[in-house]
Amino acid sequence: MMSKDTYENALSQLSVYRDVELPKMVLFDYGQTLIAEKFFDGVKGTAAVLQYAVKNKYHLTAEQVQAKAEEINREFGRFDPEKRHLFQIEIPNTMFTPYLYESLGIEIALSNAEIDTVFWNAAAPGTPTEGIEDFLQYLKGKGIRTGVISNICYAPSVVADRINSLLPDNDFEFIITSSNYIFRKPNKRLFDLALEKADLQADEVWYIGDQYECDIKGALNAGLFPVWYIGAIDLPYKEDRSILTVTDWADLRRQIEEC
Repeated sequence: MMSKDTYENALSQLSVYRDVELPKMVLFDYGQTLIAEKFFDGVKGTAAVLQYAVKNKYHLTAEQVQAKAEEINREFGRFDPEKRHLFQIEIPNTMFTPYLYESLGIEIALSNAEIDTVFWNAAAPGTPTEGIEDFLQYLKGKGIRTGVISNICYAPSVVADRINSLLPDNDFEFIITSSNYIFRKPNKRLFDLALEKADLQADEVWYIGDQYECDIKGALNAGLFPVWYIGAIDLPYKEDRSILTVTDWADLRRQIEEC
């Protein structure tokens, strides 16, 4: 976890954001940044998965299975909006899902990745955030490279499939998921990995995300220039004048053109 002194030092090292140089690469968060997920209904997702059950020893309902999942998650402290930034090691669904179903005497005739797809599509369908397609094309036209870093428990292939299906014209060089690389933002190791993959220095890269603790502070701690996109979030928003904050992609395009 980043100390207060580290955070303040990172802030002090940034120029006034209107004076920063044009980035060589822009990295994006997934949820509520590239793709908006307006709701999460775990029971609905579990019900969709249970349609593929070949064994349900105790005749459990989707509500009962999801209650067990939530009980386990509470033990770990996962998904608490107030504490998610403290949870910096990912538990991928490839580990979580087999335990959940097998411990309840349920067998699903799907691979782990297929379970992820079925569950996610039912529990939290997504749509591109308004204007993101045009913004990605704008970056491509400017020769600015792009990639993704996401805190997410779904299988990496499933995340890539969703992003590529919803944003088919993207030019992302890589999609880094915590489910594939252990660490969760704000841990700087994910940002360092992205810089290594891109072969760039931190001051050449911008990072855009909706979560202040995970995305903004994480990017700052890794030396990247953070942009706080709040166009799709439903969480309480507390203004931070030291951070470039935008509510729509057209506004960010204007900011980049001023660099």
